[in-house]
Amino acid sequence: MPRSSLCPIGLCSISYVTLTNNARRFEDAHPPFRADHVGSFLRPKALIDARAAFKEGSIDAAALRAVEDEAIRGVVKFQEDLGLEGITDGEFRRTFFHTDFLLQLDGVETAGFTQVKFHQHGGKELEYAPPVMKITGKIGHARDIQRADYEFLASCTSRTPKVTIPSPTMLHFRGGRDAIDAAAYPDLEDFYADLAAAYRAEIASLADAGCRYLQLDDTNLAYLCDETQRENARKRGMDPDELPRLYAQIINESIRDKPEDMIVCVHLCRGNFRSSWAAEGGYEPVAEVLFNELNIDGYFLEYDDPRSGDFAPLRHVPKGKTVVLGLVTTKLGELESKDDVKRRIDEAAQFAPLDQLALSPQCGFSSTVHGNDIEVEQQAAKMRLVIDVAKDVWG
Repeated sequence: MPRSSLCPIGLCSISYVTLTNNARRFEDAHPPFRADHVGSFLRPKALIDARAAFKEGSIDAAALRAVEDEAIRGVVKFQEDLGLEGITDGEFRRTFFHTDFLLQLDGVETAGFTQVKFHQHGGKELEYAPPVMKITGKIGHARDIQRADYEFLASCTSRTPKVTIPSPTMLHFRGGRDAIDAAAYPDLEDFYADLAAAYRAEIASLADAGCRYLQLDDTNLAYLCDETQRENARKRGMDPDELPRLYAQIINESIRDKPEDMIVCVHLCRGNFRSSWAAEGGYEPVAEVLFNELNIDGYFLEYDDPRSGDFAPLRHVPKGKTVVLGLVTTKLGELESKDDVKRRIDEAAQFAPLDQLALSPQCGFSSTVHGNDIEVEQQAAKMRLVIDVAKDVWG
């Protein structure tokens, strides 16, 4: 039942240690933090220029990495100066949030591009052609993928480094059976098993390096909230009602051997390319499985505008899990008001205990190298707002 007895955030003094003596304090919280973020930040011009130069062949990989290192030191300082506790490398070494990682697995290759229509505020559409990935052989993990990047990030901060990687489901939903070579995998159960094993190997590598805060970025569970995307899945021979449970099983198998003290979260995204999106719809179609069958610690959920639906699905959140409310949009530069954000937190708290909620922007600021259509200072203002509201609300 909705919890209507909580004091409205816009009206109370925010000293609600009425929450119980066990309420996590803002200062000593563990991940996900009361004020957190999804991971990516706008790339500085020097990094964009260096990436273009590398693509043209005028600088080598070592020179590009040196520029990346310097840019990452800068974005780490940016996050620390703001007061964030969870620190990422801004995803500065990536072109796309998913392909740069997934293509380093054995058996994964690109096979051209697919045309996708993304939606913009104001009713306009944006054509986008992301690369298509296909499974051409047995999935394997022949080498560490993120370890060196994590170790560099950890060397730059005394706070909590967070690694963001694409969800393993990203290798299934967009292509389905047709994108998986039948000679390599006549039985899809073997594909799921190999995929999870490859992820376990990567997570073990990260854990060995010291990583204790991991985020899986998953568009597919959010796409399954959109009827158009659900119909597209049917056309690819998949049952959209069964996919959430399959994807929960794949993710659970992927993280099953993680250290007990490693916090794993998932970010659900409806598409984030140059301030546009590909899907919409509330979380109800996936909520029960998402919150109760996925063995993770926290959820970064988009809630920045009506396309994400209402907060009612949060009634399924069990004790011990945290929902990070993405109430501050990364798609538009206009800054939300503190009072509006607090009112929306209060609305969410009618369905899930306030002590199990946190706050972040709705997505990254630059899920691809292109970045969203906002300014660097607007990005900083959005993060300052998240931090200020979190301090007001949780102490």
